[in-house]
Amino acid sequence: MNGAGSGVGFSGAVGLVLARPARLLGIEPFFMEFIAGIEERLAERGLSVLLHVVAAQDAEIAAYRRWAERGLVEAVVVVNRTVDDRRLPVLRELGLPAVLVGTGAEGSDGGEGGRPAVPAVRTDDAGPVREALAHLLDLGHRRIARVSGPADLLHTRARTKALVEGCREVGIEPVIVEGDYSDEAGAGLTRTLLNGPEPPTAILYDNDVMAVAGLGAAKELGVAVPEQLSLIAWDDSTMCRLASPPLTTMSVDVHRYGVLVAESVLELVDGREVAERWSPTARCVPRGSTARCPVRSTT
Repeated sequence: MNGAGSGVGFSGAVGLVLARPARLLGIEPFFMEFIAGIEERLAERGLSVLLHVVAAQDAEIAAYRRWAERGLVEAVVVVNRTVDDRRLPVLRELGLPAVLVGTGAEGSDGGEGGRPAVPAVRTDDAGPVREALAHLLDLGHRRIARVSGPADLLHTRARTKALVEGCREVGIEPVIVEGDYSDEAGAGLTRTLLNGPEPPTAILYDNDVMAVAGLGAAKELGVAVPEQLSLIAWDDSTMCRLASPPLTTMSVDVHRYGVLVAESVLELVDGREVAERWSPTARCVPRGSTARCPVRSTT
């Protein structure tokens, strides 16, 4: 393939396909910050991001085939790894270089020594879940729920496993419901949880949009946050800080995450060995949406 600055035939683009409803891209801050970080670093080398939003993985694969046939991209960034992911075999078939994003141990893809066979910027999904759980347990919560992302995503499964194992270590079982990162899912699933026979005293969300929507749903039901219900978001966007009360969150430097991905892409297109990198670790930032568990709800 042509490396950056190789002259004739250099496409000047790195491909990124997001298989998700386009409307979510407009309301979820994560990918805008992530792409900004990638663009910032690539721009220093005259490269840009070719972004394509599709509805499903089949359409994503079709996009890769078009790009490879027309020589439109130097490499692709692959996000949101799934169970039985069909994209990597296709990329190998096409000879299209790729950097995986968010791949932990479960996504090592057969590399030697536990390292990915395809270059990756890896993520620790379990450690932050345990940190969030420890925060809630320290506050006395025992009825803990989680509104997750899609269950077929590898990082969703890693977070679920960490939460279930951590809860079992202290003799409790979490309630986990599956969302799709949208505000509708966040609000609807929060209502379902709070209207159940044993409503949780704490809810952990897999993104900020669902958490903010869940906060609104709790208010509509007359459930006071944090006096009756504690909430933790994931990804520390501006909307978390502007919420009332401000949301406790698992904060990630998403912009830095994008820069690290771009560093791996540049090494790849230059034909150099791609260093193993890990994304910035999510850290718990306590704010006004978490407090001690109500005494009456600790049984």
